[in-house]
Amino acid sequence: MKRYITYSLLIVAAALMLASCDKFLEDNPTDRLPEDEAYNTVADLWNNALSSIYLNIGGSAPSQGLQGTARGVWDLNTFSTDEAMIPTRGTDWYDGGTWQNLFLHCFGSVDFTGGTWNYIFKEVLACNRAIERIDAFEKAHPNEDVKELRAEARALRAMFLFYAMDLYGRVPVFMSSTPTVQEIKLQNRSVTFKHIVSELQAAECDLSPAQSRKLGEYYGRMTSSVAQFLLAKVLLNAEIYADDDWTDARHPDASTMMWDVYGKTLNTWQAVERYCDAISSNGFELAANFKDNFDISNEESPELIFTIPMDIYNYTNRFSQQFRSLHYNHASALGLNGENGPCATVEAMKTFGYGKGDDTDKRLNLTYYYDQVYHDLTGEPVTLDDGTQLVYYPMAVKLDLTNDPYEKTAGARMRKYEIDLAAMSDGQLRRNDIVLFRYADVLLMQCEAMLRDGRAGAQADALLNRVRQRVDMAWRPATLDNILEERMLELAWEGWRRNDLIRFGMFTRPYTDRPQTEADRMGYTLVFPIPGVTLSACGSAQNPGY
Repeated sequence: MKRYITYSLLIVAAALMLASCDKFLEDNPTDRLPEDEAYNTVADLWNNALSSIYLNIGGSAPSQGLQGTARGVWDLNTFSTDEAMIPTRGTDWYDGGTWQNLFLHCFGSVDFTGGTWNYIFKEVLACNRAIERIDAFEKAHPNEDVKELRAEARALRAMFLFYAMDLYGRVPVFMSSTPTVQEIKLQNRSVTFKHIVSELQAAECDLSPAQSRKLGEYYGRMTSSVAQFLLAKVLLNAEIYADDDWTDARHPDASTMMWDVYGKTLNTWQAVERYCDAISSNGFELAANFKDNFDISNEESPELIFTIPMDIYNYTNRFSQQFRSLHYNHASALGLNGENGPCATVEAMKTFGYGKGDDTDKRLNLTYYYDQVYHDLTGEPVTLDDGTQLVYYPMAVKLDLTNDPYEKTAGARMRKYEIDLAAMSDGQLRRNDIVLFRYADVLLMQCEAMLRDGRAGAQADALLNRVRQRVDMAWRPATLDNILEERMLELAWEGWRRNDLIRFGMFTRPYTDRPQTEADRMGYTLVFPIPGVTLSACGSAQNPGY
């Protein structure tokens, strides 16, 4: 669905990044329509206050978007984990040590954590501006119904705050597009956590029950099921988010936290399960085939809850992950422009059962390129520059491959999304919608919540094995260890691994090529550092350990 934007939304300086609060609070736009022309109707509100926010959930430049581009939210949540890395390959991919430092949890030396912060809070400001426009319109037009638009803006703001809180721990919570110095001070994580839950609950009842993945009016928009997914995800991590001191190795007990959900008082795990049930009741189900979620026409999958819409002609969003991962010659053979960078870790290959014959998970071949010879569009084998056939070697990967025999070919590469041969812009402008939230995750969240609530048994087993049965994998009992492993198998390359590992207490452990740092042992690396200019602007202290 093409979204028309009739003016440029206020291009604010990214929130809190400026060297002084005075500059941060400036509001001198020169490129938008006069107020009396831009907000005359409800349609104007959509076009001129809200649609730009949706477009910015994706992106076309570094650090923009929740997924799709480089050096942003997805990279921080993926290449800091046991799921994937970007090895140094000779003269390629050292980039001042950024990727090694991200993998090694030396986060103070990662050069784009500030850019990611700026992106997120730029969108929070845009949501605040949209709500102000909606409120002003309602006051001037009391007979017009704008509850749904306001609910969308509030839920979108809560979503961006969720990503900020998850990444940085302490973040500002402000409700204005021109916040005061006091309002931009960093809040304790527990305060932001409760605020996000409250905002999502308030917004959910006014959101459309439409399925966001379907082409039409609500395609790619915040609907009730998207808000329910976010509520389940936020509450599933309650013990992390309600903890204001992540360095003491102790967490509050989520089973003692009580929530009002649809008129009933439930503990946290029961609340997660209730929101998962609400999503199920809205007609979502697993796609018949795992790969249906990632093919060119994936908007037809009944599993997708929220996506970043992609289209060759109607959107500027880019999807660079696959293009970054493939070897140059492999990508070129498919009409793309590869960068020969990101690949799976040894730990990921072990989780998928690489090399174990019949015990290998069937999603391995659907998720990664590895081992076998690949072919170009004419059926000829893809070769390296020296004429030998290209083969990826999954277990040869290590953080620094310089002068290694497998320098250019080590590591399994990203395969999950179907290659769009009609793609443009070096393969980044394509038709596969980028998957943010999907129903398989809902089933795994619900299963985990039941286990954490002490309710292991047949019902929890059934939830886990619905996901496994879809890919014809053997039955397993539902245990927390099996859930964490299944989340890797099912959700690899989807941006959830860091979130999962922290919740399971596994993020700071040592593994291949990643020793445990002193900062890891002290718990400092469970969040990223706050940008220095933000601290100067708001007068708050840096996160511990940085």
